[in-house]
Amino acid sequence: MFGRLRKDIQVVFDRDPAAKSVLEVLLCYPGLHAIMLHRVAHFFYRHRLFLIARLVSQFSRALTQIEIHPGAKIGEGLFIDHGAGVVIGETAEVGNNVTIYQGVTLGGTGKEKGKRHPTIGDNVVISTGAKILGSFTVGENSKIGAGSVVLKPVPPNSTVVGVPGKVVVRDGEKVASVSGIDLRHDLLPDPVTEAMFAMQSNVEKLEKRVEELEAALAAVNRKEH
Repeated sequence: MFGRLRKDIQVVFDRDPAAKSVLEVLLCYPGLHAIMLHRVAHFFYRHRLFLIARLVSQFSRALTQIEIHPGAKIGEGLFIDHGAGVVIGETAEVGNNVTIYQGVTLGGTGKEKGKRHPTIGDNVVISTGAKILGSFTVGENSKIGAGSVVLKPVPPNSTVVGVPGKVVVRDGEKVASVSGIDLRHDLLPDPVTEAMFAMQSNVEKLEKRVEELEAALAAVNRKEH
């Protein structure tokens, strides 16, 4: 138990430069509190003591503003940064070394039974306010952009942005690893802006071509007169 706690504390130091001391991490990081309490709730859930499990998870929610259903399966090295508004559903599965920012939802899309929440692969970064809804897999080493709404499977080593979420980078540049997780979720491509720039460039080319044609037509008219 203490060995796992040491690993959880080290995860905070590895991914949050604001962390100053072990005591600060233990007392002031709601993401760590939520993970610790989830382990207790999940223990009761696995032993079919569902009411006790839910009571523990509700206490955790009141304390941390992070709601993790006791049935969710959480891997090693999860880091929930700030955490307010994070919701993780009952059948969600979170892999190892995953980073989740505030306002993220790992939710379902209806009242269907069975597996209805997403599976998150290892080393995934889910940015602020992202919503991943449905029973599908987000591949390892992927990044989900802030505010994205993901409704379909995401291949490994991908970057997803937008509403609905679209894969805009795959197998490009650096791939995150256990020893070096890429947390730069502020440096994601913006396909809408890129499309606007492309349209602007095309309009400028067309305007230049029209000017050339008008000049050529004016020259022809002058010769005829």
